Amino acid sequence: MLGSLLYLGLITGGLVAAFAAIDLLCRWFSGQLEMERSARRRARPPTEPPHRPIEQVAADLHRLSGQLARVPAGAPQARRSGLQAAYDDVLIEAALLLEVPHSLTGLPPGNARAAERRRMEISLAAAGLRPIF
Repeated sequence: MLGSLLYLGLITGGLVAAFAAIDLLCRWFSGQLEMERSARRRARPPTEPPHRPIEQVAADLHRLSGQLARVPAGAPQARRSGLQAAYDDVLIEAALLLEVPHSLTGLPPGNARAAERRRMEISLAAAGLRPIF
């Protein structure tokens, strides 16, 4: 029983391989294989830059700082925390683009994080970014 199943599997595999080889040979002789390869070479999508442009990061930074300043007093804490986290992320991105050292990622929320945020804003302004504060 096992021998006949193995024999049937070998026949099926051989037929599949034969038809694949015939298809490949037909495409090679007709020239379609070369056309497909050259079309694949030309059809590569353009590579994206590894980071966003500094202008876009600066615009996001200014937009988020304005939104943080305009959060009303009765707004939910989740809104303020979300805006603060987004602002910190964009601040870190700007620091990486302008090669400003920072330690904002390792600090817990509180006075130390606020002081580091302020230091980063001053350093980014000194590096050429329009003052955020």
